[in-house]
Amino acid sequence: MATSSRLLFLLILSALAAAVIGEPSPEEGDGAVLLSIEGAIGPATDDYLERSLEKARELAPRVIILRMDTPGGLDTAMRAMIRRITASPIPIATYVAPTGARAASAGTYILYASHVAAMAPGTNLGAATPVAIGGLSPGQDEPDSQADKTSDSGTEDGKSAMERKAINDAAAYIRGLAELHERNADWAEQAVREAVSLQASEALENNVIDLIATDIEDLLERMDGRVVTVNGREMTLHTAGLQVTELLPDWRSRLLGVLTNPNIAYLLMLAGIYGLLLEFYNPGGLIPGIVGAICLLLALYAFQMLPVNYAGIGLILLGIGFMIAEAFQPSFGMLGIGGVIAFVIGSIILMDTELPSFRIYLSVIATTAVASALALAAILSMALSSRRRAVVSGVDQMLGASARVLDDFENGQGRVFVHSESWRGRCRTPLKRGDYARITAVDGLTLDLEPEGTDTTETSP
Repeated sequence: MATSSRLLFLLILSALAAAVIGEPSPEEGDGAVLLSIEGAIGPATDDYLERSLEKARELAPRVIILRMDTPGGLDTAMRAMIRRITASPIPIATYVAPTGARAASAGTYILYASHVAAMAPGTNLGAATPVAIGGLSPGQDEPDSQADKTSDSGTEDGKSAMERKAINDAAAYIRGLAELHERNADWAEQAVREAVSLQASEALENNVIDLIATDIEDLLERMDGRVVTVNGREMTLHTAGLQVTELLPDWRSRLLGVLTNPNIAYLLMLAGIYGLLLEFYNPGGLIPGIVGAICLLLALYAFQMLPVNYAGIGLILLGIGFMIAEAFQPSFGMLGIGGVIAFVIGSIILMDTELPSFRIYLSVIATTAVASALALAAILSMALSSRRRAVVSGVDQMLGASARVLDDFENGQGRVFVHSESWRGRCRTPLKRGDYARITAVDGLTLDLEPEGTDTTETSP
């Protein structure tokens, strides 16, 4: 009995201790989570960061490391990522690595927004000048937030009013990010207005970044003991020797990355258009229509997330329309040639951005243009060859044909046999059974005839 009482007492003490200590908060967790961003910042990158941060909260690490190597990217995706970073309850350290990597353009903003900004030796950042895109005219008052991006070069000299507004907005934005973590706001503004860049050691000297680390282990050692501000609260990092867990993109993020590749979206659009056209030309085929509809919907989804120049889409559709019209209304190639030209120009300007990662390769455009031109040439060749062939059906084929008289004509009318069919015929000249007559006209089911001669091998009844 005494033993049971002791056990019950120990259980109660353990429960009370657990209640007092409580579950560990995110900042009291263990380990570090590593995320990797390579290439241009876009919708797929933002989707990867969003999902990874959700998984990271379940793991409750002490710090999240965002290893980055980017030439820049889309403004909308960049700002969404920054909102996620600044709202994270877990400290996020952005680390520009490996050696030779860069945090250009949009990457500079993300680096400034992070709780810890670090770079590997031999890396650089900067060139954060924004450029408004999307076909806006200089006189427009409001920018299109879906069509802004950051580019790698440019100054305010010679800029339109719209571009100056975008630069001023970006300068104020990055200064605000710099003040969040007491970094060099003046240089940040200079990176926006003059597109300047710094290499790692210079960035550290100018208080643009917090530290330089050779690898992830070195980064964890150098961050240890650093005080950062997370959601308005100061937090001391304890990161030395932490075990690192890397979160790779899931299938959805990888699929989004494929779809938002401008070259893939472009090919999906063409496959969708041609598939639907084939279905319209040959109703009941089903497969071209089904594949075309799916491809076109995927392309529209991708274009919704990309900086698309709708004039480019219009020119592509106009070009395809001209090529189709050439097949139905031959113009000796004029419509077809005009269609190919419109198609190529539209394809070149389809992606309204200067970022190489968000442009359609000229090789892809050339291949599809040549394929379309060859298909057009094949259609024209078949159309011309069909015009040279003798008519084998219809009214035109009946004219001039020879018909054999089946019965003696009465009152200028009777029955004739032509093309294995019996027709009603009429002729001003009396015709006898066995005579042959040439067809001069077709009036409904009646043939107009004129004498051609008599078959001497057949006797009259």
